[in-house]
Amino acid sequence: MNHPSARDASDEALIQSKGKTAPRVTPTDIAANIISEHFFTAAEGVTGAAWVRVIDEQAGSINAFDAAPPPVSLGLLTFCVLVLRNGFTVTGESACASPENFDVEIGRKIARDNAVQKVWPLMGYELKQRLSERA
Repeated sequence: MNHPSARDASDEALIQSKGKTAPRVTPTDIAANIISEHFFTAAEGVTGAAWVRVIDEQAGSINAFDAAPPPVSLGLLTFCVLVLRNGFTVTGESACASPENFDVEIGRKIARDNAVQKVWPLMGYELKQRLSERA
């Protein structure tokens, strides 16, 4: 899945058609900076962790080991964790309101797209820092 989105590709085509050649971050740069992708639902995360914090307005927060199955709604929340070349991690998420509409592939795609959107400003900052150090 390490590829630019259709929107990123169309933005890139527009930039190139206008002859913009100054240093910049490209969809290819973003893709090359992602070394691994990890997907899971909140239910899978909770099951794997087995620890929950129950919020009760009267009793306060209670940390407890919970062997009970997670709420169904947690299975509708998909996370993507991208690991970048330098080891930094970025997350994206996708929530589905109707269980009937939940689809693993769609959830993962949206979560990944949301994570990738967080990489752009990080790499933009890195590029600007390098350019300012050269000046």
